[in-house]
Amino acid sequence: MIGVPKKVTLKISAAAAPYVRSDTPKTDKLRAARAEVSLAPNDLMALLFYLSHDQDADIKVAALKSLRELSEPLLMTIVDLPDINSRLLDVIARLHFPRQAVAEKVALHPNCDDGTRRFLAEKGILCFDAMAESASQDKFDLDAANEDDKQAETAEDAEVAEEEEAFKSKYQLSQQLGVADKIKMALTGDKEWRSILLKDSNKLVSGSVVKNPRITEGEILTISKSNVQNDEIMRVICANKEWVKNYQIRKALVENHKTPLPVALRFMASLTEKDLAFLAKSKNVSSVISTQSRRILMNKSKK
Repeated sequence: MIGVPKKVTLKISAAAAPYVRSDTPKTDKLRAARAEVSLAPNDLMALLFYLSHDQDADIKVAALKSLRELSEPLLMTIVDLPDINSRLLDVIARLHFPRQAVAEKVALHPNCDDGTRRFLAEKGILCFDAMAESASQDKFDLDAANEDDKQAETAEDAEVAEEEEAFKSKYQLSQQLGVADKIKMALTGDKEWRSILLKDSNKLVSGSVVKNPRITEGEILTISKSNVQNDEIMRVICANKEWVKNYQIRKALVENHKTPLPVALRFMASLTEKDLAFLAKSKNVSSVISTQSRRILMNKSKK
């Protein structure tokens, strides 16, 4: 069950900021999500946490994988920081509690929340009462995080909507759902759920995504341009009269190898001469499509 989202405000340093902007290319975000960028330990941890909530499922999964694979020496360095965000401590605790030294250091950190300590106590890491006595009850002010940082003037605030349960992303939750629940989520879920379930190996699940009444034409255009493995998805798109009124969707369907050939040939009649000329020379479409494009252009020139 998904908890009610809450807001956590993190201060992203100037060094990490370029990787979280909305206009940052996906390739750059993926490099950051894979921890392939050079950043200070605290900056890297905050950046990975932020990217693990990205709208793009590929970036989210890569960032979560990197968080899980952080080395113990790096984790110890991060947890040693006096101003480490309490939420980041919680993430480290939940992902790395089997590492006794790391877990104990998290539990005894002044910024560690009682909820995190209870989680560690349940996992057998010390006892909650002892930890509560040893740790300061002073709470870390998230809005004032890193205010002494020399780069704070150029830093950006990054608001992350997260679930209260044990750091389970929607991708993780999807791995635990049965087929029936996945189909229900594909039919009713938000854009993020649709993006995740569209890639599901079960064709009943992925096919249900395009039957979701909340799906947008923009998403349909993206799907029409992609190499979907489920042929049923393309048939559903082709059969939707509202979607195929969109010229860009029709054009994408003509270019997609997964589109039923009779339908692709029918849509070609509505394409502009410029696009037909492109298809006639393209090596990325079937020979039938390129040949038909040339034929249509020849007929038009004769007229």
